Amino acid sequence: MVAGTVAAVTEPDDPHARQVRGTYDAVATAYAERFGDELAAKPLDRGLLAAFAELVLADGGGPVVDLGCGPGHVGAHLRRLGLDVFGVDLSPGMVAVARERYPGVRFDVGSMLALDLPDAGLAGACAFYSIIHLPTGDLPAAFAELGRVLRPGGQVILAFQIGDEAEQHRRGEWLGQQDVELPLWWRRPEHVAVLLADAGIHVHATLVREPDETEAVERAYLLGRKAPEPAEA
Repeated sequence: MVAGTVAAVTEPDDPHARQVRGTYDAVATAYAERFGDELAAKPLDRGLLAAFAELVLADGGGPVVDLGCGPGHVGAHLRRLGLDVFGVDLSPGMVAVARERYPGVRFDVGSMLALDLPDAGLAGACAFYSIIHLPTGDLPAAFAELGRVLRPGGQVILAFQIGDEAEQHRRGEWLGQQDVELPLWWRRPEHVAVLLADAGIHVHATLVREPDETEAVERAYLLGRKAPEPAEA
């Protein structure tokens, strides 16, 4: 896929995925204007991303995917930290914005449930606030796909809101768009850690952050690693 273009993509079969794609397509430009520079005011997020980058580089580096990359700011930050990063997002509108903002970084349209990537080819994966749009029943498949594309010893960092498993919705006006309906799932970090372990990715650090003045719920950050290959006797 050539950077700067958005290929035609098949409409998702799943109604939740269609809602997510449609909403983010509609708000892509406004979202980038609102949140595209948010890391500048989030030293904790930057610190954890720096730790993730250091772990990847200490293992020899290699390609890293930013899953649910949105307008590309997290992936671009990881690139500045020295990682060979590319982004994937369900929304063609978001991918178009990301390519415009960061022409030196590759961004593709895709789903974390079916990544167009070879087995065991990635040194790391970042998913900042992207698993929140996956129904709970889809998480095992998403994490199995993550385990498939990571090489042994590959690093993972996830961020998501903490809460019960029940489906929630953002409804009404959002970022200038009316009648928005966006499905969301808040989750418990211990439950996510178990599902990651089932996919061969073992969490070695969990951090819970209290909400700030703009947030309603706690946030979780998980650092994990795919099990390395056994050492030869």
